[in-house]
Amino acid sequence: MHFVISCQDKADGGLELRKANRDAHIAYLQNHKSQLVAAGPTLSDDGETMNGSVIIMAFAGRAAAQTFCDNDPYAKAGVFENVSITAWKKVHPADD
Repeated sequence: MHFVISCQDKADGGLELRKANRDAHIAYLQNHKSQLVAAGPTLSDDGETMNGSVIIMAFAGRAAAQTFCDNDPYAKAGVFENVSITAWKKVHPADD
């Protein structure tokens, strides 16, 4: 089952924490690449300043998605103000 993980950075200090923990976060995603559908930062209206993350991944269930989120280096460092986990069904583009 796929899940969309949507994270919003803390307004005060989130960007600095994000930058300091980016390498560990990328390595964490790389360790789960077989489950990864898409991932990347959300941006402010200037199109450059990172202010959150969206990750779409396959998990056996919500508990596994929550465990993944809890162990993300960004979460452990306190980057996020909030995190939502939503079940998602991929429709388009259809897999061949």
